[in-house]
Amino acid sequence: MYALLQVVLKEFFQLRQDKKMIPVMIVGPLVQLIALGFAANQDVYDVPMVLVDQDRSAASRDLVDRFTSSRYFEIKGSEETAARVEPWLVEGRAQVALVIARGYGAATAAGRTGSVQVIADGTDSNSAVVGLSYASRIVSSVGAELVRGQIDRESHRFMANGQGRAPAIPGQIELVPRIWYNPDLKSRWFFVPAVLAMVLMLVTMMLPSMAVVREREIGTLEQISVTPLRSWQLILGKLAPYVVIGLVDMVLIVVLARTVFGVPLRGSLLLLTFLTLLFLLNTLGLGLLVSTLVHTQQQAMMFASFVLMVPMIYLSGLVFPIENMPRLFQIGSRAIPVRYYGIILRGIFLKGSGIAVLWPEALALLGLGTTVLTLASLRFRKSLD
Repeated sequence: MYALLQVVLKEFFQLRQDKKMIPVMIVGPLVQLIALGFAANQDVYDVPMVLVDQDRSAASRDLVDRFTSSRYFEIKGSEETAARVEPWLVEGRAQVALVIARGYGAATAAGRTGSVQVIADGTDSNSAVVGLSYASRIVSSVGAELVRGQIDRESHRFMANGQGRAPAIPGQIELVPRIWYNPDLKSRWFFVPAVLAMVLMLVTMMLPSMAVVREREIGTLEQISVTPLRSWQLILGKLAPYVVIGLVDMVLIVVLARTVFGVPLRGSLLLLTFLTLLFLLNTLGLGLLVSTLVHTQQQAMMFASFVLMVPMIYLSGLVFPIENMPRLFQIGSRAIPVRYYGIILRGIFLKGSGIAVLWPEALALLGLGTTVLTLASLRFRKSLD
């Protein structure tokens, strides 16, 4: 244990000598979280909209007021016909067009269906889908109010004629939605935990691989290999500092996520720390494995970035739903540690999940991490020999 401690201290001293590495490991993740946390946001507000009100009635003006007061849409102009909205969408002056047909007010007053059309620019698919969803929600709420008003008028008419209440209209269903864990549907709550996973993967996979290769380049690794140190002491001693750095980054990112972005931490911080250690078992093992496959720091950076990190981010479910991927990629994602860590992060942050719920993910991280670290250790010992 004394020899192991000396290797750990040696790694910390070596990190301290590299003045550029400390900001990369501590300040860099915080900057990434702030930048990506604000940028990774699919919530859409103030969607530019062009209005085509062919009815010009009180009912149509009320509908337009619903759109503008929702904060989701901002009217940039108006046209007389729907045929003239295309230049607005082509030139990017508007992303959505609201077309209210003639007779809308008379139809709704008579209890008939009024015609409303929403045209969206589909080149930005996310904004189009979200904008159409907002518009559909507003129109549905107006329609529900019109139905309730019609029922109330019928009830008053029956009561005025001495016939009692109006008979119930068959087929009327009232939908009362309730959203748990993220009631405001803030996409930032979904993405900020993913940023934590990506930052930890960057710090604890790429940097250790480059550090080991750098020692091989300058010849100090060969000098250490001829000392009485055992291979397991050397491996643990070189990886232990990055475990400490990873945990420090985790705590700092959790604090920023809570204070800056308002993401709730409903679960146990102690459980998050324990499961993060299982995740670090995987990333450190992959970093050590990369160091045995390359010969220069540039090769280590390129290999860790493009061969491991980018595919793992794309296939892990952090950004894109795994359910929408082809079957082959869904099966392959089961070998990606970030997939399970992403479920753990969102479960602990948003749902308050405990180990009774997250034990399958913990077991998967333990199994994958043990396998990868064992393979990396065997190759590292062979390279030392």
